Amino acid sequence: MLSPSRIPVYSPGVKSLSLLFTGVATVAVAAILSPSNARSEAESYDVVVYGGTSAGVIAAVQAKKMGKTAVIVGPDKHLGGLSSGGLGWTDTGNKAVIGGLSRDFYHRIWLEYQKPETWKWQKHAEYGNKGQGTEAMDGENRTMWIFEPSVAERVFESYVADFDIPVFREEYLDRENGVKTENGRIASITMLSGKTFSGKMFLDATYEGDLLATAGVDYHVGRESKDVYGEEWNGVQVGELHHRHHFGAVDQPISPYRVPGDPSSGVLPRISTADPGEKHSGDDKVQAYCFRMCLTDDPENRIPFPKPEGYDPGQYELLVRIYDAGWRETFGKFDPIPNHKTDTNNHGPFSTDNIGYNYDYPDASYERRREIIKEHETYQKGWLYFIANDPRVPEETRKEMQRWGLPKDEFTDNGNWSHQLYIREARRMIGKFVMTEHELQKKRPTPESVGMGSYTIDSHNVQRYITPDGYVQNEGDIGVSTFGPYEIAYGSLVPKKAQCENLLVPVCVSSSHIAFGSIRMEPVFMILGQSAATAAVMAIDENLAVQDVPYDALRERLLADGQVLEFDGPVSRSGVMLKDLEGIVIDDQQAEKTGPWKSSGAAKKFVMHGYHHDDKAADGKSSVTFEAVLPESGKYEVRFGYPPNSNRATNVPVTVHHAGGEKTVTVDETKAPPIDDLFVSLGEFEFTKDQPAKVTIVNEGTDGYLVIDAVQFIAKH
Repeated sequence: MLSPSRIPVYSPGVKSLSLLFTGVATVAVAAILSPSNARSEAESYDVVVYGGTSAGVIAAVQAKKMGKTAVIVGPDKHLGGLSSGGLGWTDTGNKAVIGGLSRDFYHRIWLEYQKPETWKWQKHAEYGNKGQGTEAMDGENRTMWIFEPSVAERVFESYVADFDIPVFREEYLDRENGVKTENGRIASITMLSGKTFSGKMFLDATYEGDLLATAGVDYHVGRESKDVYGEEWNGVQVGELHHRHHFGAVDQPISPYRVPGDPSSGVLPRISTADPGEKHSGDDKVQAYCFRMCLTDDPENRIPFPKPEGYDPGQYELLVRIYDAGWRETFGKFDPIPNHKTDTNNHGPFSTDNIGYNYDYPDASYERRREIIKEHETYQKGWLYFIANDPRVPEETRKEMQRWGLPKDEFTDNGNWSHQLYIREARRMIGKFVMTEHELQKKRPTPESVGMGSYTIDSHNVQRYITPDGYVQNEGDIGVSTFGPYEIAYGSLVPKKAQCENLLVPVCVSSSHIAFGSIRMEPVFMILGQSAATAAVMAIDENLAVQDVPYDALRERLLADGQVLEFDGPVSRSGVMLKDLEGIVIDDQQAEKTGPWKSSGAAKKFVMHGYHHDDKAADGKSSVTFEAVLPESGKYEVRFGYPPNSNRATNVPVTVHHAGGEKTVTVDETKAPPIDDLFVSLGEFEFTKDQPAKVTIVNEGTDGYLVIDAVQFIAKH
């Protein structure tokens, strides 16, 4: 095996990560890579769930609750996926839209923490009620949203025990010949061990989507260009600095070269030399993975960070430069969970996210995936050891890291290290309906809701590249508001009917990359697992394709089982609803926009879900048309809405197209709108009902941020 010093620079084309670190040997997987020649007699169930993730467990529970037989089979040794794999600081968004069995899981977590024996390393009173739902919100079914991995696994195991669900662990689908179909339906699936499972309905609950892919269902890997679905935030994000300054939270630019400023000296490890691509273009890259680490600072339960096999301090040279630039946020995501432990997530420009080393994971062989997982483990354990021991790390940071270690009582059969890599995104089905940012941001309605999400649209970095001016930059990090909870369509859980009639997919759902950035939260996966299983049972009972399950009946059952399918609370802290405004109002989401516009919701008050701005371009390339169909001819007052700020343009040209021609009014957006703090009057104009009433704006020569929110037409009789 080559020394890491021989191959110090990351290349997107690398296929064997065993070359990047000594000691990262290929894991022996011969036992699972060679299917038995003799197929065993098929186990038969109503519902076959492939994948023991949180969604898989909940789906099987729902099927049993509805009177059907169900089985969980899959590669997992431990149930619960990320929810029992270290992600104990739950990404909830708005907890009010988490219902059904998903909420029941967090209730069961709460019950576990009412047991004195659960508090082994900390007094319950010391931790307090952090992460708990209130009695007013939950009543008797109190919830707890922050927990230890071992406690979560205990809850998942209690589910399969309580509902008598058989579980076949460490069973890998034969991805070459393991899916048998008959008349457009999956008849059975066969594992590499030779075990075969037949069923009436199948659910793919894996993070990778292996069953849907093997069944021949369409899917996508990577980022779509913004033009595929007409999205604002999809595609490559060069030029977008969402988390401050030049490089993460570092104020000054950092050279990627071994000798700063000298390209001939070579590039530091873990920086790509490839062209990152044009802004908003599509690619086949996926956002970074990491392990959500459970750490402890309790001396009695702590194992000091070991030096991993294959450790190479040279892999962390960039981190040294980041520290030298003054960065001191290493412990910014050591989120405290009970018993003096953490859920530690990526934070900062060079952290636990292993940027660029996972591109081939979604479609990779099992053996290749194990190589990738092992490389991530080596990198992340090395990151911990480096910070705790290398003298180039600032002393205060080094000493603080030495206080932490791996907990003796977590992941006890895996060297106290998480058994689940955080597969933030892999395959995504292209199904009957594709969820996009348009549905998440309520730009258009979502058909046939089977659950809700609400978390920020969130993508971690995808690339670490060299900018044209010779500095290092991370790319792909996105944090965009959904402006409140959103509905998730039933059509996003099912394939196109022509491809498979009895498969549902509650994890690798049919969505764009940018929409999946919010949907991909563990509570949502459990919500969708329950809804998918409900539809599967109804399809069995009525002998229907899953695409033909009558939505009204499905909706009735989901609501009866506690699912939340729509949200009638406030849209956002600032949004004013159209129904609460006089006259006819056209929101910026409904307006026809051309050229580059960016959405925002940072102002104190606005109409509906936010507003758009031109990013201070002033180049004439961004234009918008607000068009209304008025109920009758006559005189109308026309008002233009915008949220003010001192950085806004003072010379916004707003043109009203009316029956007598057109008139342009110049609006100063630095001044507060006088009407309800939302609108400024443009005047009164005659309109005829058989001709559209229009207001247009172009950002030609504007002297600040041009912001558009809404246009209001009020009849004057």
